[in-house]
Amino acid sequence: MDRTFFALADPTRRHVLLRLKEEPELSISELARPLSLKLPGLMKHLDVLSDAGLITRVKTGRTVSVRVSAAPMLEAMEWLRRYESLWTVSLDRLVALVEEGGEP
Repeated sequence: MDRTFFALADPTRRHVLLRLKEEPELSISELARPLSLKLPGLMKHLDVLSDAGLITRVKTGRTVSVRVSAAPMLEAMEWLRRYESLWTVSLDRLVALVEEGGEP
């Protein structure tokens, strides 16, 4: 789980995962196109995502495609749900204050 949170801490890696959510399988060059990264830089990010189990790579001929793998994110979400009551209580109090017209 530490690798999952480490991988998700970087905005470029989160962007890659969002792209893969929208388009389930992209080549590495398709992933690199909208980013201001050269392929070696992107490859380092993909290595971190792969080490965390968040992506898989599939080679077809000379093209390497990338797919998202959600299992590690599900484990992280289960861990975060243990603490959900901490922020929902605060949000409930904020909603109550706003509805009463009070100051937070």
